[in-house]
Amino acid sequence: MTNARDPRAVRKSCRRSIAGHYTYQQTLPQILHELADSVQPEEAPDLYGSGALINDFEAEVARLLGKESAVFMPSGTMCQQIALRIWTDRRHLSRVGFHPTAHLELHEFQAPQRLHDLQTVLIGSPYQLMTLADLQAVKEPLGALLLELPQREIGGQLPTWDELTAMTSWARERGIVLHMDGARLWECKPYYQRDYAEIAGLFDSVYVSFYKSLGGIAGAVLAGPADVIDEARIWQRRQGGNLYQLYPYVLSARKGLAERLDRMEAYHQKAKAIAAALSAFPQIEIMPAVPQTHMMHVFIRGEREELNGAALEVAEESGTWLFGGVAPTQIPAYQKFELSVGDASLDVSDEEIATLFQQLFDKVEQSKVERSL
Repeated sequence: MTNARDPRAVRKSCRRSIAGHYTYQQTLPQILHELADSVQPEEAPDLYGSGALINDFEAEVARLLGKESAVFMPSGTMCQQIALRIWTDRRHLSRVGFHPTAHLELHEFQAPQRLHDLQTVLIGSPYQLMTLADLQAVKEPLGALLLELPQREIGGQLPTWDELTAMTSWARERGIVLHMDGARLWECKPYYQRDYAEIAGLFDSVYVSFYKSLGGIAGAVLAGPADVIDEARIWQRRQGGNLYQLYPYVLSARKGLAERLDRMEAYHQKAKAIAAALSAFPQIEIMPAVPQTHMMHVFIRGEREELNGAALEVAEESGTWLFGGVAPTQIPAYQKFELSVGDASLDVSDEEIATLFQQLFDKVEQSKVERSL
């Protein structure tokens, strides 16, 4: 099955999607008008990280996470490197432990090592959650331990609460600072059935993102003790992140937090329903089988080009977006894509989703027959 279609154009033409929010349909003027409508007449832009607009939002997020203070930064990459640099400097121990699939390891071009001279220790298997046994197998002292909740690269998996507290207790008993990569922390509450402050309370510092499940433009917050956050502001300046004004990102983050934070339970329930519907197909495996957040990885048996082409055909015919493309896996017969539930997902019934994937597999089979003739 050849594919001459432009996936971006096809997606833009779709009225519905089984994943994400409707932001893909919005024009830039629409996005900016919505942001403008969220602003009170008396509000003013921030200036180099100061002003009521940004500082009030930082305080709001700090309260939500049960932390003393917080600072808004352009990216989570900046937040996390700064946090680890501060903690390891204070411990006089530059060795940091994290999972092999941590963002710092896969997506930052060795930035912790090259920018901050940090030594990194990869803990556990890249295909499974980190465990207490994995930590106990670490033979070198650590200045800090980073845990990601949930772990994106393995399908949004989470340890149980008991497993999580066992690992954090292990670190505390050894005087190891705990930092949370909470890029998707907002998605964890339905699984743990605990407030964000209680989850974040297991950690000395936490970073959260606003452009993923909350649908913001960009931006992140680092939260923790006041003295750590004060020092983080200095490092933010050193790394070029103390921009003249950040208010578009702050407004978008504030809007996403207000509109979508209370929808996490609905997203989670929808993710479980979608997983159940897709698991009925013998060609599909879901990881994890029962989603623990509103994210999952969908593994599909088939050829990459055939699946991508069939998905675009279904999208054109039905006006419903399935996925943007599948990626290869360790098992050549399977491809995968990431599915993260959002506002758009809630408007497509589970039965419709099953029907759409049946159409996808029918098109793949038809393509095989045509090639054999």
